Amino acid sequence: MIYLQLFFSFLQIGLFSFGGGYAAMPLIQGQIVTAHKWLSMAEFTDLITISQMTPGPIAVNSATFVGIKIAGIPGAIIATAGCILPSCLIVTLIAKFYLKYRNMDVLQGVLATLRPAVVAMIASAGISILVTAFWGNDAVITFIGTNWIMVAIFIVCFILLQKGKLNPIVVMLLAGVMKLAAAMIGA
Repeated sequence: MIYLQLFFSFLQIGLFSFGGGYAAMPLIQGQIVTAHKWLSMAEFTDLITISQMTPGPIAVNSATFVGIKIAGIPGAIIATAGCILPSCLIVTLIAKFYLKYRNMDVLQGVLATLRPAVVAMIASAGISILVTAFWGNDAVITFIGTNWIMVAIFIVCFILLQKGKLNPIVVMLLAGVMKLAAAMIGA
């Protein structure tokens, strides 16, 4: 039964995660945190972090991680298969039709219409993760309850990425070093 739940949960994620990995985060969160409670919000945040540090799409890495956690190696294989099956089928069909009809105004209009929805999905996932990072699992946003070390690390990383144009991997490593240094000095 758990194998079917894993397969169909990640099949839904794979089927409806238009816009790539970041757009899939609210869908992943809805399935694994809210609907099935396979992970807590803190574990979900850790999952996103791990998915960013490993090669491959977030959805596929999430499927593999959750599958292993819930049902071992067979669970990882089944969840990952559920996640990638829709993409394999849809991309094959879309490639065939896109190559044939790519110059049609209707197709270009549909693609342009989907862009704002994708941006909204990415922003929603980012805000959820930001709230968890700054205020913990309770998500009660108070000035006193704010983790100011995490806010400072976020600001430094944001500046390094946007203004300094540093490689994201380097910024992630620096963020880890900053958090480690803060922990060592007792902050």
